[in-house]
Order: sequence, then C-alpha cells, then structure tokens
Amino acid sequence: MEASSWLTINAARDAALKVLLHNVNGPFHGLPRTAGWGYPEPYTRDLLLSFLGVGVTGNPVLINSIRKVLETLAKNQTPHGHIPSLVHDKQDLGASDTTPLFLLAAGMYRKLSGNEQFLEEAVNRSLQWMEYQSPSDRYLVAQQPTSDWRDEQWVLGYGLFVNTLVYSYLRILGHHERAEKVRQAMGRFTITGGVQHRHVHEGLVVKHKPYYAMWSYKVLSSERFDLLGNSLAILSGIAAPTRAAEMVSWIEDECAELIKNNQLAVKLPPNFFPYTKPGDNDWHERYASFNLPGEYHNGGIWPFICGFYVAALVAAKKYRLAEEKLLELTRIITISNSGTVDYGFNEWLKAQDGTAKGQEWQTWSAALYLYAAKCVEERRTPFFEEMRMRQPVS
Repeated sequence: MEASSWLTINAARDAALKVLLHNVNGPFHGLPRTAGWGYPEPYTRDLLLSFLGVGVTGNPVLINSIRKVLETLAKNQTPHGHIPSLVHDKQDLGASDTTPLFLLAAGMYRKLSGNEQFLEEAVNRSLQWMEYQSPSDRYLVAQQPTSDWRDEQWVLGYGLFVNTLVYSYLRILGHHERAEKVRQAMGRFTITGGVQHRHVHEGLVVKHKPYYAMWSYKVLSSERFDLLGNSLAILSGIAAPTRAAEMVSWIEDECAELIKNNQLAVKLPPNFFPYTKPGDNDWHERYASFNLPGEYHNGGIWPFICGFYVAALVAAKKYRLAEEKLLELTRIITISNSGTVDYGFNEWLKAQDGTAKGQEWQTWSAALYLYAAKCVEERRTPFFEEMRMRQPVS
C-alpha cells in the first residue's frame, strides 16, 4: 500500500482511539459508553466485541476498562451462568450472544494478560450454561428470534453467528475436542425440501454455495447471507482455506451485482443480503418501520462488521483486497449524520446511498476499525491465528 494511504489510515486510527478514550468512562458505574452521545449505557455485546480493537492498541486505560467490564459481568452473572445484556444490570437477560461473547473475550484477555485462570469460576459457569443451550443435547446451540445483536431480525434455532462464537471460545479456552464437534455439526447441510429424516441432523452448509446459512432448525432455514457470521467462520478456521477463498469471490461478485443494480452505493458488503422485501416468506410487519431493505439489519452497512470482513480477507490471504476494503472503510467512517465531527464512526449506513444512520462515535465501530487496520498492517489476525492452525487443509 502507498505511503499516502497509510497516512490516511493512521489519521483514522488516531480518531478511533480518541473515540474509545472519550467513551471509556460512562455514567453507569464508570463502565464504558456504547456510543459517544446516544448510547451512554454499557451494552454487553458491543463492549465485548470491541475487545478485539482494544486488545491490539496496547493502551492500558482501554485494556483495564475491558477487564472491568468482564469482572462486572462475572459479578452480575446468573447462578446458572447466563451473562446479562447490560453490563451493570443483572436483571436485563435473554440474549443469546452475550454469554458466548463473554467466554470469547475472557479467553482473549487470558491470552493478552498471561493470566490463564482469569475469572475461572465465572467462565466454568458460563461454559455449563452454553452446553444447556443445545436442544438436541449435542453441540450446536439454538436461540430465540431477535435475541442476538439483530434485535430487529429473526434468527431461529441454530444461528450461524452465535455458533461461530461458540466454536471460537472453545478454541481459545482450549476445549479443542468439543470445538471440532461443533465444526463438524456446522458442516452438515441445511435441510431442504421440507422433510427431515429420522436421525438426520441439520447443519449450516448450503448446497452449491460456498457460504454458511444464516440459520437452520429442523426443516426450516434461511440461506440468505450473514456477513458477520461468515466472516467469523473464516477468521476462526471453521471455513477451510478453499471454502474461504470461494466465499470471498462469491461475496465480491454478489456485491458487484448489487452495485450494478443500484442496491449498493459503497464498495463494502452489506451485513445481510439479498435484502428481505415485503411479500417474502421471511418478511415481518415490524420490518416496515425498523428494517426496510438496505437498512439496519436488513442489509445496512455496519462499519464494525466491515472491520471483521477486512480481517477475514487477511485470514484468507487476500491481502490486496483487504487493503482496498480497509481504504473504503476508512472513507465511510468519516461520514457523519450530524456533520459536527470529522469522523462519524456511525452505527450503520444505508446500503443504497451510503448515508450515515444511527449513533455517531460508536464504540464497536471505532474498535473494529483499529482491529482491521492492525490485521492489514501485519498481515495476521491477532487472537485467531492459533485457531486456524487447527483447521483442515481443504
């Protein structure tokens, strides 16, 4: 990459660090804010996902803030091991992704700090909680609709995103045998044709496509594309190198078609496509108010997810493409819906015109930008390298 491009990226890095330091002390027990102004609450999933970016900064103030988040979550954990959706509120429960994110972030903190016994009791309780989330009493875990980060989108049963988190925390915590069982279970095909034969267990592989289904449960499934879940599948090594390479090519081809058809205005993938439209079987009435095609969870451009995609490109050894996408991500994080800041780090952007939406100075938008930049700069993916060393070769 040219030196001038790195000057632009480094300026954006400085801005991202400024956002994180601004957000580090919020009004709730001194825990970090989720966004600079609009979200003062410490949302568990946002802050735990931000650990990736915080971890690569080496900034002791930020790293200590995430340690405080993890320790507070451990104190507010339920007796059964479930992690609340708000760090400070032990009564705010029901999320499917907070407990696996807690386990993943705790494992990452152990690697970063060298303290392999960090929050041992809380980690063990959460591991047991997650084992009980499998309705088949096997390895894939299930969830209720709108219970993960997509609070306005249905993911029913075995969701890709949550199960990639399960695989990842099992790897980083050293539970390799169970992790391999999760990977094998995900590698089964989703059931199509409306018939589930006895002793045939559904998985998340889509026939004739290189990516994993968004969710699957018995004879039901969604084969729409989930960028976050599939990026994590590449990063963690669930997707073998050949599948990862095929997936990247498919994503780029599909995005080119979206751009050609005026359904995408930026050179980064939407979080979800093809978009769900009125009249589709998976359209819900509420989407008309909160989740229109190309918006929010229904195809919006989420900078934090694009950060994961850039990292996945590095994991797939698509270094030139990763550089291109990082530069485009650098461009879109400057967009501001208020026009009062030089770097918006907005929550999401509308796919069809690239306008910034949601809250500015979003913690996870800034953090995952830092992580993506570090991955491109060093051509490696901190915290995930060892996981992929255990993947099959094809």
